[in-house]
Amino acid sequence: MYTDIIDKLTATGHSSFTLGDFEKMTGSSPEAIKMALLRLQKKGNVALPYRGFYLILTPEHRERGCLPPDQFVPELMGYLKETYYVGLLSAAEYYGAAHQRPQVFQVMTAKSRRRIVCGKVRVQFIFRKNAADVPSVIRNTPAGTVKIATPEATALDLVGYVKHSGGLDNVATVLDELSEHIDPHKLKEAAKLSPVSWVQRLGYLFALLEKEEKAAVLADYLIVKHPVPVPLMPNVSIKGAHKDSTWQLYVNSSVEPEI
Repeated sequence: MYTDIIDKLTATGHSSFTLGDFEKMTGSSPEAIKMALLRLQKKGNVALPYRGFYLILTPEHRERGCLPPDQFVPELMGYLKETYYVGLLSAAEYYGAAHQRPQVFQVMTAKSRRRIVCGKVRVQFIFRKNAADVPSVIRNTPAGTVKIATPEATALDLVGYVKHSGGLDNVATVLDELSEHIDPHKLKEAAKLSPVSWVQRLGYLFALLEKEEKAAVLADYLIVKHPVPVPLMPNVSIKGAHKDSTWQLYVNSSVEPEI
């Protein structure tokens, strides 16, 4: 009976379901359903990335033990009733600028969450308080759509969450490739939603990469902000660091992008 329901869901275009959905479709007790779904998990027919939220694994996904993350994260966020967008290196990958394929799928949320391990898939949730306001675009997937940070928002997030982005060298490398997708006007608008220190660091890196137009837009934006000096690399000593007066930055770390 349970396998028939899974087949019916698949035939009608569903790739996920909740425990509550299954209870309504079968009329069985929650305990009986959980036991049946556990057996289906062991057979590789379903996966459980989050309590009460199941994925249907068709044959091409069973070796991975999960669906590709962009095919289930939107449904999961809907189930949790949370705002999200794909960000950082995972967003950069959509623009052909990840440099190296990210080891985890990075999702920005307005609520702190533990990472998900689903078969061979890893999903990392990174907290950003105003995630709902960050500009994003919609991309199609085989299972529907997924929300991705715009190139401009991605650039700012990369410098804001440098430890999640492989360090400064990797951030600069990704920015060099991402810059061709960045619209200067949209960059200024995205900057308004980010801490001023992120804008200072991004402007410095764009100048270092000789992306003069992008750097100039951010420099003009900072004029009216009167930024206080901050370190290029957060939580690292500024002792002996050169101060860049244009960006009001203590250059306390060298940057060597792979260009």
